[in-house]
Amino acid sequence: MTVYSATNREVDVLVIGAGQAGLSAAYHLRRRGFAPYRGFVVLDADDAPGGAWAHRSPSLRMATVHGFHDLPDSELPPADPDAPAREVVPGYFAAYEARHALPVVRPVRVRAVRPRPDGRLTVETDRGDWTTRALINATGTWTRPFLPHYPGHFAGRQLHYADYRGPEEFAGQRVVVVGGGASAIQVLSELGAVAETVWVTRTPPVFHEGPFTAEYGRAVVARVEERVRQGLPVRSVVSVTGLGPSVAYRRAEELGVLDRQPMFDRLTEHGVAWGDRELAVDAIVWATGFRSETTHLAPLGLRGPGGGIRMEGTRAAADPRVHLVGYGPSASTIGANRAGRAAVNEIVGLLGAPAALTPA
Repeated sequence: MTVYSATNREVDVLVIGAGQAGLSAAYHLRRRGFAPYRGFVVLDADDAPGGAWAHRSPSLRMATVHGFHDLPDSELPPADPDAPAREVVPGYFAAYEARHALPVVRPVRVRAVRPRPDGRLTVETDRGDWTTRALINATGTWTRPFLPHYPGHFAGRQLHYADYRGPEEFAGQRVVVVGGGASAIQVLSELGAVAETVWVTRTPPVFHEGPFTAEYGRAVVARVEERVRQGLPVRSVVSVTGLGPSVAYRRAEELGVLDRQPMFDRLTEHGVAWGDRELAVDAIVWATGFRSETTHLAPLGLRGPGGGIRMEGTRAAADPRVHLVGYGPSASTIGANRAGRAAVNEIVGLLGAPAALTPA
């Protein structure tokens, strides 16, 4: 854990978030000559390394992780497939921060980013203010779980996937799992062995047969990029890739729990209902995804009439000082790596190379 310091409050570049995208950006800033703490700093809200991985369910094992890409210049060491991802990946992140001497300061919670009259930005936090010439926002989505609204009231237990901690507490129960993505498949693959499950989705899930090739990946990313170029609300890359033949998917298929039902109309005291048909259940797990955490950027006025932040690559179209990584088309581990490098390249173009690297 980096000891919090009240010094070095004026930097060239400030990174918010130390997950995959933030660490990638920090690595490339270091490579381009920005000095740790004096030239750039990373502010992280968590008490320890790991980003969202540190908060995942203990039941998520490395074998069932839905894709992971190494950080720049450092491979993830071989891990026991049965090891909890919430232990393996944070350990990898911690070692990465130390190996590259990245200036991560934690825990620091950013409250707002505001423009200054001198052209710089003020970053307000619970530990005082920083001033920066450019900003890389890498706050991800984990802190903003999405819960859709349905009429009615359910007296039983409801929880979002962010709060799911494994199947044991649902043994012998009937559980509705809502959602059509990888998170829902993980939950079904675990609950199906100990509980009666009912899988419901708003639209029929898309099953992608065969491997996720580079060509297929580029086509998927292009669809998400088009939305952010138009300033529309973000759809994650994962939401449009479809469900592939993962370990969790095969396990759920073997358990016979992939019989998808259409979305229910309403909640009832004892369960859910489709028209006149009611089903009593013990719990509902909402595996309904997350939204990008950008509320602290509101004072900058980046959000357009389309409801989203219009992007040009990683840069917010309305403000060349602000870059969003791990956002929209880069909201995947490999996309986050690429976005970190792209954002730093653009920032060097905006600010110029650090003096130590500027040719005489």
